[in-house]
Amino acid sequence: MNGAPGLENFVATALPGPPAVFSTRNRTQLIRDPKALWAYIRGIARNCKFDLLAVDGTVDHVHVLLALPANRNLADVMRDIKANSSRHMRELGVRFVWQDGYSGISVSPSQLNTVRRYVANQEQHHRKQSFEEELVMLLERAGVQFDRSELF
Repeated sequence: MNGAPGLENFVATALPGPPAVFSTRNRTQLIRDPKALWAYIRGIARNCKFDLLAVDGTVDHVHVLLALPANRNLADVMRDIKANSSRHMRELGVRFVWQDGYSGISVSPSQLNTVRRYVANQEQHHRKQSFEEELVMLLERAGVQFDRSELF
């Protein structure tokens, strides 16, 4: 037997990944039916075999909370979500493009329920705060150094 005792029965499971946020290019208000797009993104998750713990957003951006299987990474999952959802939107007749990139910030597993509630309440948050203000706040809270001119 190689390795530590007891690890021969170890099975890698999906662990919560960082919540991720991404917007339409130039934050153009292109998401005409957000609930339908969120449902489509849930279908992408099912088809691509990762768990979507929460999804919500507004007419110009999306927040997702994922559980990534051990064989998937955030970059590949975000590519799957963005490529498939933008193709779907274009098939609906929308000249649709996501921004390049995304923001993914790790959270403690003990904070998952708080993050789920935050993601689920995007419409309410954005009555008081713009997407730009929200992203800066999230990055600052996480201690991420950034150049504002490169964000927007």
